[in-house]
Amino acid sequence: MPTLIILDASLSMMRPLATSAMPLDPANTETRRSVAQTCLCSMLDYISANDRMEFCALVAYSSLYEVLMPFTRDHNELKIAIQSMDTYDKTLLDNVLLNMSNYVMEEWGSNTPVKVLLVTDGNPGIGPGSLRHILSEMSHQTDPSKNPLPFVFPSELHVLLISSHSELAQNNALSLYQRLVDANESGQVHTPAEGALTVKSVQNMFMKYAESQHSVFRTTLHCGNLCSDVQLFPHPKVATVEMDTEVVTREVGPDLHVCGFLDMGDVVSPASISRHLVIPYNSKDKSQSSPDGKDAEKTEDDPTSSTTAEEGKTPSFCVLLHGSLKINNMVALVQITDDWYGILYSWADSKKKSNMMLSIFDPGSKAVPWLGKFTLLGPCLAFDQNPYGEDDNKSPFPVIPDSKRSYAQNPVVWIKNSNLQSDVQKILRYARKLPDKTQVFYKELNRLRRATLSFGMQDFLEGISQLLERECTLLPPTAHPDAAIQLTHAAKLVKNSVNKDYNYSIAPLSTNFTGNT
Repeated sequence: MPTLIILDASLSMMRPLATSAMPLDPANTETRRSVAQTCLCSMLDYISANDRMEFCALVAYSSLYEVLMPFTRDHNELKIAIQSMDTYDKTLLDNVLLNMSNYVMEEWGSNTPVKVLLVTDGNPGIGPGSLRHILSEMSHQTDPSKNPLPFVFPSELHVLLISSHSELAQNNALSLYQRLVDANESGQVHTPAEGALTVKSVQNMFMKYAESQHSVFRTTLHCGNLCSDVQLFPHPKVATVEMDTEVVTREVGPDLHVCGFLDMGDVVSPASISRHLVIPYNSKDKSQSSPDGKDAEKTEDDPTSSTTAEEGKTPSFCVLLHGSLKINNMVALVQITDDWYGILYSWADSKKKSNMMLSIFDPGSKAVPWLGKFTLLGPCLAFDQNPYGEDDNKSPFPVIPDSKRSYAQNPVVWIKNSNLQSDVQKILRYARKLPDKTQVFYKELNRLRRATLSFGMQDFLEGISQLLERECTLLPPTAHPDAAIQLTHAAKLVKNSVNKDYNYSIAPLSTNFTGNT
């Protein structure tokens, strides 16, 4: 889940971190912005160590906003942008929130969940543009599309307030920011621990957020007697299942069990609730055991460290499984928990690099309808005859149902103007090729007539009749004589068939030119 960092760059962020209860030290006075910059850099170090596949972007805002760093995995560039940002004027939060929807939509579209991290000093402001004014305008706005929240993309809004509880209570800022998060319908407000506002309390707030949102999700992949510690990215969410009498929640557990293997062609494009990158996890990697990243720095600075060399020599079942699935073009059916399944497969975003992915299905044993119940699947050796037959390209899946579904009837759909225009143009194309396309012309004409009557568009048949008469007058001198006769005949019957039965069909006129008597 990409993370969008929105950092307050207003003048109020330059206030000293110390409050009246803490005496100021002229030699070392930390501002709220400098502490925010330091904590954000530490948080990016934690993400680099534990969630290195995460995309992050940085936006600074005041009365205007500026994208200082677009979405990237280069966290060092992000830290440089954080440290080099300037200070601007007053805060106008609605401007940046409203424009961030367009920015994220251009980068990720409307289906990718994004974490929005708002870092500010908690000053709600006064007058137009203040937080209280924004919430008031949102409550009275009749057009939801003009409201900055909720975002038009799936999102979580997290607000980190660099302010003491006493300061937040003076201007009722905490409840205002909570209303802002509630307007987005997902997210949380984070504050330092109660007491005096210190650098340590702000650091703890940022670290708690990082540990809750960017921690390693570790699980163990089992296949018979083989197993491997793996990491899933992004962090899997809790699945909710609505049963007949209750709502059941399912959560990915510490173990994944491979039940069997299927050909890739048997499980093409199944419906899934989430997809995750499966990465081998080295439990001996010290860089992921320390939240502050100190062990990671020590490993990088130590030239005698052989962590990378040891990883290359250590056998990994995860690597073996990935290679086998890729070469044999197969998928592995995985049981996540009781009555919850997914598949492991090799996925490549380029010709040279591939990764192992986990697609998680909806909870239940019938998540892939054409496979039936997962619990009833078995090896081919259990059957008297190989269901695949002698031909390796033959597959028993998907199983075609006996009953013919309604969506297999190829109905006429006129949701958009282009669909209706396309059907009319098709009839006119066949009309210009008369008499060679006589049968196809009348078939499409009857199809259009039945659809028109179904939608209650009787006046549309009058327009079709006029189009056919006009087409008759535009025929070139070299046209076949039967073309004009058939067009005149069709135009007349289309006009007169408005009150006829739905199943009535317009038949072509028998002429001497077509060989009929």
